Amino acid sequence: MITTTNQSAVSAFDSFFLQHGEEGGEHFRNHVELVVDILAEVFQTMDRPLEGKTVHDIQQELRGVLTLSEEPQSLQEVLKEIKGPVIRNSLHVSHERSMAHLHCPPVLPGVLAELIIGALNQSMDSWDQSPAATYVEEELIRYWCQLIGLSEQGDGVFTSGGTQSNYMGMLLARDEFCLSEWGHIVQKDGLPESFKKMRVLCSEEAHFSVKKSVSQLGLGEQAVVPVPVNEDHRMDHHEVRHTVEQLEQEGLLPYAVVSTCGTTDYGSIDPLDGLADLCEEKGLWLHVDAAYGAGLLLSEKHGDKLSGMDRADSVTLDFHKWLFQPISCGMFAVKDRKHLRLLSHHADYLNPEEDEKEGIVNLVNKSIQTTRRFDALKVLLTLKVLGTRLLGSMVDRTMEVARFAAGELEKRFDFCVENPSPELSAVVFQYQPEESRDVCGLNRKIQQKLFHEGTAVIAKTSVRGETYLKFTILNPRTTEEDVLAVIDQIEHTAKQILGGTPH
Repeated sequence: MITTTNQSAVSAFDSFFLQHGEEGGEHFRNHVELVVDILAEVFQTMDRPLEGKTVHDIQQELRGVLTLSEEPQSLQEVLKEIKGPVIRNSLHVSHERSMAHLHCPPVLPGVLAELIIGALNQSMDSWDQSPAATYVEEELIRYWCQLIGLSEQGDGVFTSGGTQSNYMGMLLARDEFCLSEWGHIVQKDGLPESFKKMRVLCSEEAHFSVKKSVSQLGLGEQAVVPVPVNEDHRMDHHEVRHTVEQLEQEGLLPYAVVSTCGTTDYGSIDPLDGLADLCEEKGLWLHVDAAYGAGLLLSEKHGDKLSGMDRADSVTLDFHKWLFQPISCGMFAVKDRKHLRLLSHHADYLNPEEDEKEGIVNLVNKSIQTTRRFDALKVLLTLKVLGTRLLGSMVDRTMEVARFAAGELEKRFDFCVENPSPELSAVVFQYQPEESRDVCGLNRKIQQKLFHEGTAVIAKTSVRGETYLKFTILNPRTTEEDVLAVIDQIEHTAKQILGGTPH
């Protein structure tokens, strides 16, 4: 029997949940409008990518927000409370002069899809938790596999991003080698006795997640052999061949090569076809980390730079970089879906073997995650609303502005550009005035001063042990005028620092 007290308690919960019916829909709409209003107000008044406050100031402002109470507050009151300390003090990546990292401005269809994803709250592990979402993801996987150039045997799964995708590539490469070389099933029996001889080759400028993944997989960091890059910051496939043969002569077991298609700093692309030739000849697993460069799959002008990607055994793609999706949204693809079985574990309550026999698709069989978001919806809405041609032109536009930036920096006497012909949309450079005795210290101060003032957000990195600056142009709304303004700010800021003048 339900008592009046219990009914009262349930009624108290109602306003905090999505509810069906006309009243529930209106309640939801009112809450969403409050959020939209507060965000719109901030976007209307923010004229720079960052408020420009000190670490101490931000921490102080957050103290009151982070004080929690046993009693509920109205959403309107809480939003008003976080408006300044949280929303305004965030990095506004959609601003045209936010050009530091591989951190893109999200397109509106992706942002709105996040609302739908959160409201539906599908879990992508089993079909009975995501009946429509499962097939949306499956179809989008098929679409991107076709764009890569994989055959009908190609397959994949959505991931949280490049680090997880690279981990999956290294996991499958390890387990496939152990299975084919020794008939050893790592899932059941652990690592084989000779695992200490196994080696992975990658560029010395490959993403840190390659070494991190191999280490986490029990092979140790020494299993990763970094290959030097040339003046264009690419691996030379002849050098890779030499390294593989040298390892073989030493009695070691090279089993995988990681080709980076868009390095974090320079956007450089390793020679995909040359590496694919080598891997096919030697029987090595080729993993292509295209977390950055995969945006070129939609480019009409630069798609040929991805020639050879279709020959990879596995590929990493990130949609929260050059497909302008809200974080997180990535994908892992394989040339042959049979390899994904190396990930599969069955649980009676989730993905029983009987489901497979009946043709029921449980995506947990292809993922290292169990509960997983319906991120494919963001990509679906974006592709349908914007269309592939417009998305490709956005990618091309960022590359055009990056080339302009490199050319402008080359014209100015005190700048040294490390990659004067950027392959993607990143430009690495250093300000080198004759009057500076500490160029590295100066460049670090320039980056920090611009950041703390909030006028422009650029990155710093290390080149041959020296501090350099970096533009990463991921916003197709960033113009040549924005680039000129930021370069002028860099020069002006440097002169302030060198002259000891206050800002």
